[in-house]
Amino acid sequence: MNSDTAQLLQNLNHKDPCIRLDSLRRLADKIQAGELQRPETGNDVNNHIHTTFSFSPYSPAKAVWMAYQAGLATAGIMDHDSISGAEEFIEAGKIVGVATTIGVECRVDFSNTPLKGRRINNPDQDSVAYVALHGIPHTQIKTVQDYFKPYRKYRNNRNRKMVEKINELTGQPSLALDFGRDVIPLSQYNNGGSITERHILYALSLRLIQIYGKGQSLIDYLENNLKLNISKKIRNYLSDESNPHYDYDLLGLLKGEMVASFYIDATDECPDVRDIIALSEEIGAISAYAYLGDVGDSVTGDKKPQKFEDDYLDELFDVLKNLKFNAVTYMPSRNTHQQLDRVRALCQRHGFFQISGEDINSSRQSFICLAMRDEKYRNLFDSTWALIGHELAATEDQSRGLFSKETIEKYPDLEERIKVYKNIGLSRFRDNK
Repeated sequence: MNSDTAQLLQNLNHKDPCIRLDSLRRLADKIQAGELQRPETGNDVNNHIHTTFSFSPYSPAKAVWMAYQAGLATAGIMDHDSISGAEEFIEAGKIVGVATTIGVECRVDFSNTPLKGRRINNPDQDSVAYVALHGIPHTQIKTVQDYFKPYRKYRNNRNRKMVEKINELTGQPSLALDFGRDVIPLSQYNNGGSITERHILYALSLRLIQIYGKGQSLIDYLENNLKLNISKKIRNYLSDESNPHYDYDLLGLLKGEMVASFYIDATDECPDVRDIIALSEEIGAISAYAYLGDVGDSVTGDKKPQKFEDDYLDELFDVLKNLKFNAVTYMPSRNTHQQLDRVRALCQRHGFFQISGEDINSSRQSFICLAMRDEKYRNLFDSTWALIGHELAATEDQSRGLFSKETIEKYPDLEERIKVYKNIGLSRFRDNK
């Protein structure tokens, strides 16, 4: 790789979005000129890619480049409490010829539902669940961003308090974190992004590496001072000082082992679930519950074995239907076939649109979900193109969205609607290439 190409790749994560997109254009030009190898595009899709506007190693432009290099046919941005990276993501997709969708993920309060007091799909707190708004019409980006702005501010009030608790846990001045100095600069908060527990723990990871280095000295501190349980797999990662994912592997360990000791329950930063459904209907998006399922070995390495919604799944789906959710999203790599067979059957029974994607927030993760290539998940490819068709149609006219009153009256059968909107997505994308 020559120095010019290396610099362009580095600039995909530049602080200036104009430089990021210009670098992507120049890389695309190099591919067109035959100076760089053109990746082979397959049929794989991913609707759940985090960027630096929540937590990720990748800017929106870099995320699309990584998706393109992996051979994805489509890519979807899904940041926490923020949609500020969406316009860059859309433009990046146009530059390299990857179909895109945009969405936002947030935590909502289920306290005013029959699920009050339940551990739903949030590892850290009862009565609070993660949901996603998919296929947001591009005309509604500002509406969504304005909606979540106060919630990001509320979240930072809690973030500051959690940083203080971490400093109490470590008890060493050399490890002490300052929220403004050490955490905010790791985020896109000043550009409309959100700050999560991962940002805080990434700041701690960097400080630990700075003080103890990589390898056995750090492992000894983690075990003897912080009393963390380190699996054989993570120990091998942290023993390898040349590991290119070292800081993210350390972050995964800290998130899995430490969050319970400093976590403060989220309150005013979590809107009521009915308010989010109302927002989704207002802007013409597709509201989706994010199924987690009981966790064994975590795909991302940051979740302990834990029980979630499987014990009351039928009741959960009844509640989701009553709340007027449109869809359920799930990840085939995260769950067993038995878990997903049950989820898929419940989706069909209740008429829920099914969406999938890999939760990308670490440099170690692949953008390709090999589990989705199983023929039984063929519908997830169709639904992705239908999602793209919905987003394009609803951007032109919200009454033409997949779940609009007018569309449902015209195509009352969900499977028929999916076929119609899949064709819209595919034809529009091919016409614009």
